[in-house]
Amino acid sequence: MRRHASEARPMTESTHKSGAPWRNFYGRLKGKGLRDSQQAYLDEDLKALSPGAVDWEENPDRTPLDLKALFGDKPVWLETGFGGGEHMVHQAATYPDIGIIGCEPYINGVAMLLGKIRKAGCENVAVHPGDVRDLFDVLPPESIDKAFLLYPDPWPKKRHHRRRFVTPEYLEPFHKVLKPGAEFRVATDIPDYVRQTLEEVPRAGFEWLGERADDWRTPWSDWISTRYEQKALREGRTPHYLTFRRI
Repeated sequence: MRRHASEARPMTESTHKSGAPWRNFYGRLKGKGLRDSQQAYLDEDLKALSPGAVDWEENPDRTPLDLKALFGDKPVWLETGFGGGEHMVHQAATYPDIGIIGCEPYINGVAMLLGKIRKAGCENVAVHPGDVRDLFDVLPPESIDKAFLLYPDPWPKKRHHRRRFVTPEYLEPFHKVLKPGAEFRVATDIPDYVRQTLEEVPRAGFEWLGERADDWRTPWSDWISTRYEQKALREGRTPHYLTFRRI
């Protein structure tokens, strides 16, 4: 999810004809130019991988997505901010009997994911290239069995901590779409993000499954290291792996 953007101006949604709520979006939506192959992935593959009508312009009534039509009776997982898509494709290929929805507003990352999906031949995936809060609006209540937040944008300045995912603006609707008992995995290399996560996520209706103070050190058995983790390791930062359960 992390894009290490410099100070980005907020994109606001207010007084839209569609009735969309006022929401700030911080960060980049697009980086340097896409390669021809990446543009082809976007043109040829993205529409077919849509989870359904998510954006306010196409779904102003906020009609819930039909996940059964999308994935049948498969459990549904959600990855918020999939970055370059390594982890999402790994999970989809490892567990063909689940469906996984990925959400990422950074179009370069979406293009990278689509290339990996095409190469892996995964058919149990859906992709929303936009704000996860719009997706929360239309996911049915208690419909997600597992969720991932991996190396999110750290927003390191204190005055920007409210932009992090682990705040009530995101966690409250996120909690509503998870099934009771659903697993929520968080990976980050930023100690202050760990602090805020351990404070805010339990307040939002989750319990941390760590039994010892150092339980954050061990990655999950089906973990695949992402590009952001490799960058963190090269720069001497320590990964933290936190597992929560939705109450």
